[in-house]
Formats: sequence, structure tokens, C-alpha cells
Amino acid sequence: MVGVLARAITHALVGLEPRRVEVEADVHENGLPTFAIVGLPDRACAEARTRVRSGILSAELDFPRGRVTVNLAPAGLRKEGSGYDLPIALAILAASRQIPQAELNRHAAVGELALDGRLRRVGGVLAVAEGARRLGIECLLCPPESAPEAAFAGVRPIPVAHLAEAVAYLRGELEPEPVSAPAEPEAVSLPDLSEVRGQERARRALEIAAAGRQNLLLAGPPGTGKTMLARRLPGILPPLDDEAALEVTRIHSVAGLLPPEQPLLHTPPFRAPHHSASTAAIVGGGPGIRPGEASLAHQGVLLLDELAEFQRPALEALRQPLEDGVVCIARAAGRAVFPARFQLVATANL
Repeated sequence: MVGVLARAITHALVGLEPRRVEVEADVHENGLPTFAIVGLPDRACAEARTRVRSGILSAELDFPRGRVTVNLAPAGLRKEGSGYDLPIALAILAASRQIPQAELNRHAAVGELALDGRLRRVGGVLAVAEGARRLGIECLLCPPESAPEAAFAGVRPIPVAHLAEAVAYLRGELEPEPVSAPAEPEAVSLPDLSEVRGQERARRALEIAAAGRQNLLLAGPPGTGKTMLARRLPGILPPLDDEAALEVTRIHSVAGLLPPEQPLLHTPPFRAPHHSASTAAIVGGGPGIRPGEASLAHQGVLLLDELAEFQRPALEALRQPLEDGVVCIARAAGRAVFPARFQLVATANL
């Protein structure tokens, strides 16, 4: 028997850049019941076999009884994370003729499946939505918590809380509530410099540094309030404009640190890594080439408390972002560029 092939569209992230991924599902009803995922998936992506099978059955849909093969193309691009669960499930359902392929072609999809078919939020939805917009795809199927984030990318988010809802929508049986980007950002409470009594010279130094976007070193005996003062610098910085807010939000979304209640970050970020942090944690990298603390502090403040205690390689690695405003991570598997234009504040004991 000839297999039935279907496709769903999603995106992989290389640094902050979305790359189109076609999720191809080939279903042979006659044959030994197997389920394989190929196309260079990582462990979290390969484990989608269990989540997808259970999610489809929990949604009271039919999982194909024969041989099921899912290919994540292009095969040479590393696929990481659990955001491929939803497009894999939809491709299998389209291949088994339970949803129309023509309707699926109009949508991109991203989301993690729970064993009961519920959809969970994943990181990088904003970048995925931007990739869909570049391809001319106007709709993105995603979890409800990610819908406001996707709306900022200029696509129409389709919030679906359960796989059954996604299937009903693609069949034309359900129309989810429209989602639009919030007009006004929620106010964020920050430590206020007005709470500080005395410290006139240190307060003046903070004001000058904030006005000129200058780096700052606070040195003095222990217990004199250096860290307390440094933590109040973001409170006197101006809010981010729309372009900078979208750039900062994209970084935090890819890192999986975007608060659900704040789909767009208008407050300058503040990062204070521990002095035991590795070089990869400070400037980015690791197996998945993720943004580090320097990029997470983009357009905000990076505090290095107890500067002398940080590892020398980590401090040396900050030379490039301090000069160029970007971090270039080069690995054998690929290259990624992260923005890192931050204001460095360090403290040291005398």
C-alpha cells in the first residue's frame, strides 16, 4: 500500500534567527506499527513520539495503526526542544485524513503537547511568528499563553488550548476568540533611587551614568551599599521604545524567560549573574547556542557584583560585546549573533 504524505510548517531557531522547517508525515496503514522521527532531532524533540501518540488518543482521534515516519526537513539542521509536538501531531492527522491538508497549509504551528492533549507554552514563539510572516503565512496555531506574544510579530495567532480544539478549528467547526497585541504595557515595579538616603556622590554617579549610558564601577568597603545602589540604576533609565522593546522581547522569548503576563518588555532588563558563572553563561553558547547574560541584559544593565571574584576568561569574553554591542558565537555546528549592547555596572571591595 502506498503511504500518504502530509506536511506542516514550523520553524527552528538558530540563535535568534528562525529557519523554516517542514514537518513531513508518511503513514502506511499496512505494516508493522512503528513511529519514527528523523531529521536530526535532539532528545526532547525525539521524545515527541510518546507525547504525540498519547495526545492524539486523548483528543479522541485515531492514531494510525501502521508505520508512521516523521521527517523534519531540512535534515541537516539541528531541531531542539518540544515546540515541534503540535506540528508533528497535525501532520500525522493530515496524513491520516482526519484534517484537511489545504487548510493546514495556511498555518504555521508551534507548541508542546501534554499527555492529555493540552498545549503548553514554549520559548521562541515571537521569532517563530516572525518567520511565518516572512513566508507569507498569516496564521499561527499556538498555546493561548503565547498568543499575545505572536501578535506582536504581525501574524494572526490562533490560540488553541487542546489538540482537539486545533483539529476542530482546521475542520471549520470552531472559531477561537481573536487575539490582539496589548495596547499599553503593564507597569513594572523597580527599586527606586528615591528610597536611598545620603550617598550623594554615589547617587550623582548613577545619574550621570544613566544619562550618558556609561559603564560604572562602584568600589568601597563592604556593607556601604554598592550593590543596593547598582540595583536601582534600571529605575532611572527611560522605558524602551517599540523597536528596542521588540528586540529585547525576542531575546527573552528565545531564552524561555518571557513572563506570560508581559508579552512585550518595555522595561530595561537587569541581569546580575553569580560570580561562579561560566563563560558560556555570561556571553552565550552551550550545546544549543543560547543567549547569555550579556545578551539578556541588552538595552539594560548587567551587574557584576564582586568583580574580582569572576573567572578571568568570562571577563575577557566581555571585551567584544562592550566594544561592538554584539556577541558572535561560532561552533562547528553553526554560528549565531546575539545583540549585547548593555550598560555594565561592577562592584568591588576595597
